Amino acid sequence: MAKFFMNYFSFFFFLYRLVFKPSKNPKAFHRTASNIHANEGKLYHKYPSFAHRANLSKDQTLLLFNVEDALLKSPSLFPYFMLVAFEAGGLLRAFILILSYPLLRLVGEDMGLKIMVFVCFFGVKTKSFRVGSAALPKFFLEDVAVETLEVLKKGGKKVGFSNVPRVMIESFLRDYLDIDFVVGREVKVFRGYFLGVMEDKKQSNAALETIIGSQGLGICDVIGISGFKGSLQYHLSSHCKEIYLVRKADKRSWQRIRRDEYLKPLIFHDGRLAFMPTPLATLAMFMWLPFGITLSIIRAISGILLPYRLSIPILAYTGFQLSLSPNPSLQSSNTRKTRGRLYVCNHKTLLDPLYLSFSLQKDLTAVTYSLSRVSELLAPIKTVRLARDRDQDSKMMEKMLNEGDLVVCPEGTTCREPYLLRFSPLFAEMSDDIVPVAMDSHVSMFYGTTAGGLKCLDPLFFIMNPRPSYNVRVLDGVYGLSSFLGGGERSRFDVANHVQSEIGKALGFGCTRLTRRDKYLILAGNEGI
Repeated sequence: MAKFFMNYFSFFFFLYRLVFKPSKNPKAFHRTASNIHANEGKLYHKYPSFAHRANLSKDQTLLLFNVEDALLKSPSLFPYFMLVAFEAGGLLRAFILILSYPLLRLVGEDMGLKIMVFVCFFGVKTKSFRVGSAALPKFFLEDVAVETLEVLKKGGKKVGFSNVPRVMIESFLRDYLDIDFVVGREVKVFRGYFLGVMEDKKQSNAALETIIGSQGLGICDVIGISGFKGSLQYHLSSHCKEIYLVRKADKRSWQRIRRDEYLKPLIFHDGRLAFMPTPLATLAMFMWLPFGITLSIIRAISGILLPYRLSIPILAYTGFQLSLSPNPSLQSSNTRKTRGRLYVCNHKTLLDPLYLSFSLQKDLTAVTYSLSRVSELLAPIKTVRLARDRDQDSKMMEKMLNEGDLVVCPEGTTCREPYLLRFSPLFAEMSDDIVPVAMDSHVSMFYGTTAGGLKCLDPLFFIMNPRPSYNVRVLDGVYGLSSFLGGGERSRFDVANHVQSEIGKALGFGCTRLTRRDKYLILAGNEGI
């Protein structure tokens, strides 16, 4: 049997080499770099030479660049299509795509692209497709090369063109890189559903030529940046004064941009996957899933049913990391109180109040702005739903504080990135014993938050990670509205801003004025109600 398989694979690889190995005569297929330079004179240049050019005139330069060849460092588009398959199509579609990966390696680049588009898009509703604006920009930004970003900063109108569907790249290019025009392949639609088939290349080529024709009037320099195949494929030579060609060797030496180098900050993004789903990483995820589901059940049962002295060691043994930085001054001030203490946390996941309760090893009541019925039923601590009505919510919080300690997340929604959203000032009126708590969490495989998915699965995805971690830091207490200097209507906002600032300093997070409404408009197309 072993001999049979050895002979079979030997024959398979022989056939593969025979059929798919490039010809020794490159002229039979495409022009190489030397052919291009010899035939086109000074029109073509090596890409590194572009870095020595002076700043481009914004009014006199039109810059065309290929997204895959000239902007992204990664040589493969598979991870981005895996994100589409998983986030828009679900686990089964992602599994089909990873199974088709060997086939993608065997067929040509164009056929492989068509297969990925069909697997990822066929049958997906056009109305509900928000992966291109909610999930993909984060991963595209992390793959942008510093060298190309510096080129884009030089000025001029910018046109990004690509072979991938336009719905995957347009939001990323326009919203985060300020690209003026985006040209990509269109996916055919029938009665509100993607068919998984792209329009002919001629249409995207025609759209690109139309943009060049309309924008090129009165422009002195039309410059193109692409790979060798891309430059010929889009006929840039008939429009561009200069074309800079990117070699694979150039891309290997490129550096990816850091977060502080983004042209615009990335504050909101959605989707479950927390890693770049390369073929190997995706395979590891599917191998982990059976263990992860079993482990998440053990963790959930331990946290819900067992007392703190038992559940905390069990959670630690299963790989969960929980670190607490207590505040000794608060512990020493345990004077007799008639009302409970109000803990004010930033919001990382739905589990924030629970892990604060674990850290302090005391029962707390959590007030939340949004919580699924399933999470409410399974929560091991008492939860109270707020109505987003100021008078009604203040009465409810007043009642809860009279019964014991209370925890609230005034951002009203979660934020994955190192930023804090605007704090609702209602909590400032409720107590003079306010304790800010800085919360941070880290995951390696799945995000435990969502804006467009099922919120009841948020805790499950979080505890399904191999080694999820929570860091809880209790800060110095602050006074509420009645004891705050200045008084008046404006003081509750001052208290809220002060608490937000203190938590931001402790975590090293940026403070913003963005709200829950802003987040949901960007990620889900609604106001989050």
